[in-house]
Amino acid sequence: MTLVNSAAAAGFAAGLALFLTTRSPAALGLIIAALVVRGAGSWGAARLAARHARRVTSALRRQAVAATLNRRRGANRAVGETLAIAIDEVEALDGYYGRFAPAALEARIAPIAVAAAAALASPVASAIMLATIIPLIAALALAGGAAASASRGQFAALSRLSGHFVDRIRALPVILAFEAQSRETRHVAVAAQEVSGRTLQVLRIAFISTAALEFFAALSVALVAVYCGFALLGLLPFPAPEALDFRRAFIALALAPEFYAPLRRLAGAYHEKQLGEAAAARLTRLLKDVPSPAAPAARALATAPQVRLQSVSLRLGDVTVGPVDAVMPAGRVTAVVGPTGSGKSSLLAAILGLEPVQTGMVRLEGTTGDLSAPAFETAAWAGQTPVFLPGSILDNLKAVAPGASCKDVMDMVERVGLAAAISARPAGVETVLDERGSGLSGGERRRLALARALLKPAPLLVLDEPTADLDAAAEAEIIAIIRAAAGSRTVLVATHSEQLAAAADQILRLE
Repeated sequence: MTLVNSAAAAGFAAGLALFLTTRSPAALGLIIAALVVRGAGSWGAARLAARHARRVTSALRRQAVAATLNRRRGANRAVGETLAIAIDEVEALDGYYGRFAPAALEARIAPIAVAAAAALASPVASAIMLATIIPLIAALALAGGAAASASRGQFAALSRLSGHFVDRIRALPVILAFEAQSRETRHVAVAAQEVSGRTLQVLRIAFISTAALEFFAALSVALVAVYCGFALLGLLPFPAPEALDFRRAFIALALAPEFYAPLRRLAGAYHEKQLGEAAAARLTRLLKDVPSPAAPAARALATAPQVRLQSVSLRLGDVTVGPVDAVMPAGRVTAVVGPTGSGKSSLLAAILGLEPVQTGMVRLEGTTGDLSAPAFETAAWAGQTPVFLPGSILDNLKAVAPGASCKDVMDMVERVGLAAAISARPAGVETVLDERGSGLSGGERRRLALARALLKPAPLLVLDEPTADLDAAAEAEIIAIIRAAAGSRTVLVATHSEQLAAAADQILRLE
């Protein structure tokens, strides 16, 4: 497309010069054809660049969101800052691939093609164009270094502001409870002021660099115009190495702006380069913080697996848990018990692949293959603090089993003892929840999380304190449900309950 546009520019200049000197209809046809080709080429190039940018940024956004959701526990970055990188900084790459990359390609090819065309009319004018490109490149390099540093600082400040704001919104009940609103407001204001200052610095550099490049480009075109004018008038202060007539001088002068136009477009898009490179560096660091994905064979487990822990140890702050060697039999209930802080929840998270193992190995051994970590379809999970999708109770239950009918869902609600509590609400199963399950008691949230885990057709069921916040009668009901789930599933339970531990087939004690 770049060569097509350059050829069209040369054709337009030649046609216009020919038309001014001969009034030939052929020259007018050449002008019209050049304009059509130029318009079609520009439209096609812009469309291809936009399509390529959309394809690249879509792929990067999927990777960044996956990295955000699967980041390692304890990653040295706030959730809000991570989300800002995954959303805002991927968007910055759209300008890099959609505007700067095509402009950079055009700036490498188009000036040489235009200079070659201009040399056919005036070799001296072509030499002037090639010589004056040096200060343009120098100015672009100087502006680029300053803009790169400013852009990195702006992105860092913006990420800090986004992270601070999002994390404070999540902790708003705690902030209100401790009456820390004024202090947090000041912190947000300081972060916002930093972003404002750095943004103005980036804009200042962009404005100065663009003005400098426009000055050099205009000066360069003026040099070509002065040479052509003085050559036509015979007023050159040195012997002319060529004899210019009006037609050749006009072609050279008409091509001079076309020679510098790609460089001016590159200068206009150069800010996108700095933003894109700064965003790419931060995205690279984000993607490096993602655990290795589970092996594709993980989806082969269709039956209850046996879980084998081989010298597994975990690092919890300054405390090391393990090494643990154990075999949790397939189709049975294994209770992991121990005092608070002994690492029960962390061990279950390690089995699920959510917690990095310091030493040792976790293996799931099934009839159709062995796995080093479960896949999404392999495990169902209910944690100590259930998190729900913003939506109705029905939406939350059907999210894990899209093929389940409403009858299946209501049967499970009845089975875990939630039917009466849900029926007492005006909207029933259409009652809308937030991510914390506000409006439900602690016991109801645990029952709902258990119902969701049981609805998921997964051969491994992992439960963390499923009977906490329940009275003796309710606990007995949940224990019966967990026992009934064994057989077709391997059930792993972390618990403080002696009753639940007594009902298990095997007990793993952590000291």
